[in-house]
Amino acid sequence: MDPSPRSDVTAILHDLGARKIDSRQAMDELYPVVYSELRRVAGGIMRAQRSDHTLQPTALVHEAYVKLVNQRELAWNDRAHFFNVAARAMRHILVNYARERSAEKRGGGAQRVTLDERFAGDEGSGFLDVLALNEALDALAKEDERMMRIVELRVFAGMTVKETAHVLDISERTVKSDWKFAKVWLLEFMEG
Repeated sequence: MDPSPRSDVTAILHDLGARKIDSRQAMDELYPVVYSELRRVAGGIMRAQRSDHTLQPTALVHEAYVKLVNQRELAWNDRAHFFNVAARAMRHILVNYARERSAEKRGGGAQRVTLDERFAGDEGSGFLDVLALNEALDALAKEDERMMRIVELRVFAGMTVKETAHVLDISERTVKSDWKFAKVWLLEFMEG
């Protein structure tokens, strides 16, 4: 391997897509570059979980990374696209984990997540069932896919308004407006 590894995620992803490097080389080059950011995101997500959660941030990162590098049909656009897909992978891992735990306890083990100030606003932190949030996000996607993506990126990837706007290629003002509406919509959906 090159003694001075590349640090440009987009360049590595483009080389992988153009078949200039194989998936093993891409994985070797990409992992050290994206690990700390994925670990930060996973740490934020796991801090929002209940204290006795058995899934650790490192395990979440590893599971998500394995899913990401095994995407054969996905053409990676850039760094933002990679982290967008990473957010979705982490969401699915947590939902699958919650489903397994719930099944083990026959309905008594629903996982809960706090959506902190990004979701609860000035009212403080609120805990929500991961499975209920997933169901609400799926319903929101049928109404407005972009709003669902905004919630997914803000909640599961811990992205700022600016980062979310960049990933989705929309204005920050649109992100703020959709975010505000989506929070209300999701809370109403989950309440009844």
